[in-house]
Amino acid sequence: MEKVAIAGQENEELVKNTEDKAEEPETPVKKRKLEEEHLEEEEKPAVEMSPKRQDGKACGLEHEKCSDASTCRCPQLEAEPIKDNRQLWEFQVRSRDIDWRHYVQPLDASVRSEAVYLDRQVDFVGSHRRRVNEENRRELLVCHDMMGNYLEDRHFHSSEKFDDYRFLHWSAVDYFCYFSHEYVTIPPCGWINAGHRHGVPVLGTFIVEAAGRLDEVLATRTSADRTVEALTRLCQHFGFEGWLVNVEVEVPATNMANLYYFLRQLTDVTESRVPHGRVFWYDSVLEDGKLQWQNELNARNAEFFRRSHATLINYAWDEGHLRRSAQQAEREKASLKRIFMGLDVFGRSRKGGFQSLESMRLIAEGGFSAGIFAPAWSFETLNRFGYNIKSAQGDDQVNDAFLARNEAWWARIWPTLATHSYRSLPFYTDFCVGSGKATFERGVQAARNSAFFNLNRQSLQPSVPLDRNAVHNFATAYSGGSCLTVINYERAFRLFVTDFELLRGVLLLAYAFKNQGGEADLDVVARVTPWQANSQDDQFLDVFCGDYPGGPVVTSRRCYLCPLEDRLPLKQHLQLPQNPRAVGGGWQVRYYLAKFDGPVRVQDIGIKSQRRQDSKADTHLGAIYVNEFSIEAYAAVQSSSKLDVPVYAENFWKDP
Repeated sequence: MEKVAIAGQENEELVKNTEDKAEEPETPVKKRKLEEEHLEEEEKPAVEMSPKRQDGKACGLEHEKCSDASTCRCPQLEAEPIKDNRQLWEFQVRSRDIDWRHYVQPLDASVRSEAVYLDRQVDFVGSHRRRVNEENRRELLVCHDMMGNYLEDRHFHSSEKFDDYRFLHWSAVDYFCYFSHEYVTIPPCGWINAGHRHGVPVLGTFIVEAAGRLDEVLATRTSADRTVEALTRLCQHFGFEGWLVNVEVEVPATNMANLYYFLRQLTDVTESRVPHGRVFWYDSVLEDGKLQWQNELNARNAEFFRRSHATLINYAWDEGHLRRSAQQAEREKASLKRIFMGLDVFGRSRKGGFQSLESMRLIAEGGFSAGIFAPAWSFETLNRFGYNIKSAQGDDQVNDAFLARNEAWWARIWPTLATHSYRSLPFYTDFCVGSGKATFERGVQAARNSAFFNLNRQSLQPSVPLDRNAVHNFATAYSGGSCLTVINYERAFRLFVTDFELLRGVLLLAYAFKNQGGEADLDVVARVTPWQANSQDDQFLDVFCGDYPGGPVVTSRRCYLCPLEDRLPLKQHLQLPQNPRAVGGGWQVRYYLAKFDGPVRVQDIGIKSQRRQDSKADTHLGAIYVNEFSIEAYAAVQSSSKLDVPVYAENFWKDP
């Protein structure tokens, strides 16, 4: 079949065709720094060739060590599921001797703040925030189920399949679940690290599709306790936050008391012993043990709801199910946010694919949380159009097609989602999505020139979909495996929703960029607001960090900064080099300083790039760095490009 061109703009034929349901049997659930300092800094140490076990020995096979850290295939470094109770109870996993605390990043709860609803996710102009509170709070669970999982993502180190499925839209996600048909699904390290870096708890799956295993668990309270202990030990050993419990077998009535006991114990123990621990129950079994999906919360499954943190509702619901679920929640005196209405992106039972917005709107209008099954639809269904998604080396066309479809799908449903703001400083990203055709360091392609797929290397991602504004570029990068290339040269657009507090009132911002094929202007735009949390939406100052030959200027609502001419007189580490000789490949780094006459917040970061209509220039953004600066250090900077902004004294927040 001839490939369908889909990158750049949405292809209507592709959209129409991909609305068809997957040709699969119907089932209730789709089983599916250089930390930059100065030139005199020492290079970062190389990655260890072999992770250490708890006994201090290398992790490799007996009498062997990893020959190459970038493509290590030691079985103990490969994520695996648990297939039966003996393996579970006796902790029979290959990596049982590895201290994963050295390789799994703890959940960074400080990286983001409370979510906001955006009227328009990408626009700077007229795009107001609406704060999330207990009355309007809705959450999002993403359940990753792709072709059985445990594919290239199972390796601790890299594979070379750079085009494989990657998840990028963490800012809308409250919980991420890694799903497979196996009995106990342990999330691979890459998924845990990518989620934790973005402040998202990661769940494994406890799924029962064979009655014998559950009978063993529920035989006595002792065996139920033993199973809870074993599942908790897995969370603690591998560093993830909890479980989606999915019982898809009939349960004898004599076992129901112990099933309720097991779920309550798992919930309580996970919450008390696992940081940020959570347990979700899936809508399946009823109070009498029958397997009958309700597609709603009602009296027949409410006891499971009471004994867990949340219930994920099967995706075959209608508006009547929504109404009855809300009524049951009222009887339970429970928040609707604990009810996660399922959406299968493959479109079984409800519209999915590019028509998913219809279902997501109903969920949001009802005040429920959402549980999205199989967002990798955007990758998996490419084979319908002649793309080979199973190429071991990766394919440029597959990569471009997937990323274009993925951004378009998430952009459509984003109005129904809340966006979490980045809040911790310093803030830095090089936009690496966790894969690349090569590795770049300070704009130069590394000597070890091999493609990679490694979610451990994923950087902080944009807060909103890039659809029609920018694309990921794998041919060049400042650092990591990719950069952003601007495709919207008409207006400013948002990249990051932020809530950075500058209590000293001094903003330090830097970025790496490159123009190719002609001239273009690039500004990184920071929206500054009063520090008070309840400031009005119309109080803001947009700070344009570009190149203005006339010098810095400040007016009502707008401030124009020029790059610093000299290096900052600092001993502290900076994420981007100030010396142009430290950067190659045509990349440039700019630094900016502004001091406000009081504490402020930075509540958005975006881009504005311009070029002549006849120009073919490409503008690439390779990295962004934001930090607060001390007043003493600011005073020591001898540069006419730094700017004092009397934003409070002159009331520059508002139009004159």
